[in-house]
Amino acid sequence: MQLLKILTDQAVLVCNHQTGIVTNQPSQKWVTIAGRPILVEADPERKAIKGCTMATPTIKPCTLSLKVTSGYSDLVRIDGHRICLDAVTGLTDWAGANVQYKVRTPGQDLLAEGAA
Repeated sequence: MQLLKILTDQAVLVCNHQTGIVTNQPSQKWVTIAGRPILVEADPERKAIKGCTMATPTIKPCTLSLKVTSGYSDLVRIDGHRICLDAVTGLTDWAGANVQYKVRTPGQDLLAEGAA
């Protein structure tokens, strides 16, 4: 059984270029881990990416996270929204090719969800 950690607002999500960091903005604040709000469905989407250095004169850097393609819980929901796990991934708006963003750190090490 694989354990997937639950993301909090302290999670670090990065573009595949490793320098761009997705800005976290939790949509709920009533369910927390160690006082930090848990991220839920759509929280990682359409957020600013800051610091991506992969730019050329004709291609802009990653600046926006797009729809999550995987990594939401199938088991746990908060107010009807699936929670985010450390397997969250999705595409960025980088014009060079299909570049993803992913979780570097979940923002906490206390709670995880089991996956078969």
